[in-house]
Amino acid sequence: MTTDPALLAEKIKALDEATAAEQKPVEPNFNVAPTTTITSVVRRHAEPEDEPTRRVRSMRWGLVPSWAKTGPDGGPDTKGPLLINARAETVTTSSAFRASAKGKRCLVPMDGWYEWRGEKGAKTPFYMYGEDAELLFMAGLWSTWRPKDAPRDAPPLMSCTIITTEAAGPLAEIHDRMPLTISERDWDRWLDPDAPVDDGLLKGHGDLDRIAVRQVSRLVNSVRNNGPELIEPAEPEPEQATLL
Repeated sequence: MTTDPALLAEKIKALDEATAAEQKPVEPNFNVAPTTTITSVVRRHAEPEDEPTRRVRSMRWGLVPSWAKTGPDGGPDTKGPLLINARAETVTTSSAFRASAKGKRCLVPMDGWYEWRGEKGAKTPFYMYGEDAELLFMAGLWSTWRPKDAPRDAPPLMSCTIITTEAAGPLAEIHDRMPLTISERDWDRWLDPDAPVDDGLLKGHGDLDRIAVRQVSRLVNSVRNNGPELIEPAEPEPEQATLL
């Protein structure tokens, strides 16, 4: 993700609640790791009876359910698996996600994402991105969490997960799953806090026709590497010498 939250908010006609929350410039991130703070889009009411508005917020990537226990350090107990992804087929029934699926749905904007093909130890990384150079918006769920005995006015930890679905088209040749994309015409329908989840959107593939794929460098395999070189086309593999 390389777009500043304030610019994103202006582009999609949303309130920017991320910039003030971060209290520092948000740097472009070419290698986003789980538990990193990422940008999300929600629709919420300012007052109970008003029209909900789009809002750009910062959230932890890896959903922390509201019922998660408080760990020894005062943060959420994360001994279990990191909930960075949720399967579209089970978000409305899973105990970890069904509460968020009812009214806390979000979009996770991104330039693109990485996926790997091949056997363990020899996997080839690919970069999936918007061929028109515009952002992709992935379906997500979010939640708020507070430590046990925290004051009611204490700011909550906001976290999110990205919904995945069966891969389709050329993407299925790389991996069997992919993030669930939401087309611009469906953003508000997906985000509507007063409506139940739309099963049609959960079963669709949104902006699949906008997605292009290219092989990239294995530099992306380490989160220590973080720069625009990670999304550049991979150099051709050197030819093997032949003994005559």
